[in-house]
Amino acid sequence: MDPLLILALIAIGVGASIIGTIFGIGGGIIFIPVLTLLFGLSANEAIAVSLVGIIATSTGAASVYVKNKSSNIRLGLLLEITTSVGAMAGAVLAAYVANHILLCIFACVLIYSAANMIFRKEKIIENSDGEGGMNFTYTDSKDQTVKKYNVMNVKGGLLVCTGAGILSSMTGVGGGAIKVPLMNVYMHVPIKVASATSSYMIGITAFSGAIIYFIHGDLLLDYAAAIAVGALLGSMIGTRIAKKLDAEPMRKYFSILLLAISVIIFLEAGGIL
Repeated sequence: MDPLLILALIAIGVGASIIGTIFGIGGGIIFIPVLTLLFGLSANEAIAVSLVGIIATSTGAASVYVKNKSSNIRLGLLLEITTSVGAMAGAVLAAYVANHILLCIFACVLIYSAANMIFRKEKIIENSDGEGGMNFTYTDSKDQTVKKYNVMNVKGGLLVCTGAGILSSMTGVGGGAIKVPLMNVYMHVPIKVASATSSYMIGITAFSGAIIYFIHGDLLLDYAAAIAVGALLGSMIGTRIAKKLDAEPMRKYFSILLLAISVIIFLEAGGIL
C-alpha cells in the first residue's frame, strides 16, 4: 500500500475516532462515506473496515473510561447480550434487505432521538436507599463529584438494543447513535455515563458483525489496519476532550451530531453519496 494512502487512512481514523469517543458513537458515520466516496470501496468493504475502526476506537476509549469509572460495566454488558445477537443477525441479513429502506428507517430514528434530547431535559432518578431498580454511582470527570442515578426501563432497553445491533451491523454506522439517546432519555442514565458506556459496548457489537464480514471475504486487512491505528490514537485524544465537557452542552452537541448523521444517511439512501 502507498505510504501516502496509509497516512491518509490513519488521519481519517484519528478524526473520526475523536468524535466517536466523545459521544460514544464509534466514528462509523465518517468512515463509511469517506471510504466509499474518496477511496472507492464497495459498501460491504467500507462497512467491514468501519467496524474494525469502531473496535479500535472502543478499545482505546474503554481502557480510559473503565479505569475512571465513567462507564457502567454492568449495564453495558447486559445490553450487549441483545445488541450482539442483533449485530450478527444484521450482518447475515445485509445481503437480503434493501439497504436504502433500512437507512431511511435509521435516519428517522436518529431524528426522533435528537428531538427528544433537545426538548426533554435530562432526568436523573436517584434512589439512595438502594431499593427498586438498578442503582449506581459515578464520578463526574469534570468536577470529581460522586453522583447517584437509577437505571429505568431495562427490559425495553434490551429490546431496542436488538434493533440497534441489527442497524449497526447492516449499515456500519455504529449502534452508539441509538444506544446513547436510549440510555439517556429512556433509561435515565446521565449523558456522560451513557456515552462512556456506549464507547465500550460498540466494540463488542462491531466485533460480532466484523467476524461475519471477514468470513464473507469483505474485510480489506490493509485498509482496516491503517484505520485501526488512527482510531486508537484518536480515542486517546477524545477521552481527554470528553473529560472537560459539561453534561448539558454535551447533550446539545450530541443532538446536533445526530441530525447531521441523519442528513448524511438520507443522502446515502437516495444515492447522492
